[in-house]
Amino acid sequence: MTVVAIVCAAFVAAGSVLAIVRIERGPSMLDRTIGLDVFTATLVGAIAIEAAFSRRTETIPILVVLSLVGFVGSVLISRFASVEPEGEGRIRTAEEIAVEDAERLEELERQREAERAAAIDPDHHGGTAEGEVR
Repeated sequence: MTVVAIVCAAFVAAGSVLAIVRIERGPSMLDRTIGLDVFTATLVGAIAIEAAFSRRTETIPILVVLSLVGFVGSVLISRFASVEPEGEGRIRTAEEIAVEDAERLEELERQREAERAAAIDPDHHGGTAEGEVR
């Protein structure tokens, strides 16, 4: 059991050192975020190794809280780092909404007028074409 714990601790330590290097070097905010997420996971792993080695169950709430903090932190950073299209998620004023509604109504009126103009056929005098014999 001791050998397994030492090997696991060595892997976790190597992972945490590499995560710290990624956090420090960057170059972008998302690289640093991923490094921080990996570092949080290695911290959870280190606490889990210690809990398994010492056979203590009191550290389980700490593991749960650290896991939740890591997950929520990653989701929040990825949400704020994502680029939204221009105008997406922006709160419009009442005037802007009124202008857009007026434009939409004008477009509908133009479409209806075009449909009415296309429906007028000089050779056909009223009614539908159903049942018509030529």
